[in-house]
Formats: sequence, C-alpha cells, structure tokens
Amino acid sequence: MASAVPPALLALVALLAPGGLGVAFPGCDYPAHLWCSSWEIAVACQAQSRCANLSRPAAAPVELSLYYESLCPACRWFLVQQLFTTWLLLPEEALSITLVPYGNAQERNVSGKWEFQCQHGPEECLGNMIETCLMDEAKNFSTYFPVIFCLESGSSVTKNLEACLQVYAPQLDGARIAACVQGDAGAALMHRNAQLTAALDPPHQYVPWIVINGKHTDELQAQAQTSLLGLICSLYQ
Repeated sequence: MASAVPPALLALVALLAPGGLGVAFPGCDYPAHLWCSSWEIAVACQAQSRCANLSRPAAAPVELSLYYESLCPACRWFLVQQLFTTWLLLPEEALSITLVPYGNAQERNVSGKWEFQCQHGPEECLGNMIETCLMDEAKNFSTYFPVIFCLESGSSVTKNLEACLQVYAPQLDGARIAACVQGDAGAALMHRNAQLTAALDPPHQYVPWIVINGKHTDELQAQAQTSLLGLICSLYQ
C-alpha cells in the first residue's frame, strides 16, 4: 500500500506549483495576501478563480448616437426595427443611446429667434420638436424612448403624442411638452441639436447617421443597420 503523503508536503507542493498561492506571475508585483484586494490585482496575478467573493468591475456600455429625422422612412425603420428591439433585449448597462432629431434640417436666426427648415417639410420640423421637448421633459431615457417608439411606429408622428403618453408615460404632462414645442425653449433645444449635428466628424452625409463609441465608419453603419444586436454584443466587453 502506498504511503500517505504528509499534509505539510501537499501544502508545499501547492505553494510551489504554477499559479500556486506563493508564485507571482509576470506583471504581479503584489504579495499573495493582497491578490484578492481588487479585481485588477487578481487579474495581474492570475488569481481570479481564487477570489470568488470579489465582484468583477462593470463594463462600460456601448455608446450609440442616432442622428435622424422624425419623418425619414429609413430613420423610422432603423429606430423601430433595430434600435428599439435591441434596447429591449439588452441589459440596461450594456447600451447607452443618445437621440438627436435634426438630420438634414437647416436653421437661421431671424430677429433673435431660431427658425428651421426640414427635409420633409414643416410637419417633420414639428415632429423633431415634439420628440426633443419630450426628451427634455422626461429626462430619463427609459421613460421617453418607448413614447418615441410609439410615435415613430404609428400613423402620425405629430398627432399621436397624447395617445402614446397615455400608454407609455402617463406621468408626463402633455401640456408642458406642448408649451415647449410652441415656445422659445423648444427652439433653443432644436438649436442645440443643430450644433450637435454640425459638430459631427466626419460630417454626416445622410440619415440615419449612426455613431458607435464616438466613431462613424461605413462598416459600423452597415453592421448597425443589418444586425444592431449582433454588433452591440460583439463590442460590449
């Protein structure tokens, strides 16, 4: 019968084995008793499996900015079919979305007031303004995005605000949104959208214009419009 290995010898083998508690890896400048003091140190010392109670740091969300027009057919399709469904399927921490309704509109300052001309006419300018004022009133993305989805997927972007609010955000005051649309506040918000759009680098050439993690490329645009969910999942670390 084989003799039993003394416990002290087993402990020594564990300490000297590759990855053992007493062996530091290249890039690990910390004593063993500190290996589980932070996730970064645990990774440097290849001790993640030994630090079961150490929480992994949260990954940064993928940041997507959509520059669009409220009545642009391609914009509406992307927002309804790709962006909204991807947002529903992913955990909140995986994707951060910024909506900028302006697109190919033009602005001019007339006697100190901003006026706008839109690619699809005055109705689109009104739709852009409604969605911009809605975002400003609601503040919270998860509150206003379902309402915008309702507007963009419905028969009329400009006539269904009250109905969409009743279904998705009854806590919001439609009268306050209307006052924003009709007043100087809405014009100031649209001017901000114009500035954000004008600052794009490279400048936008069409809508929808999709920016991922601060970058726009033809490849990212094509991937986003083909399978946004797949793209975000491949980028989220």
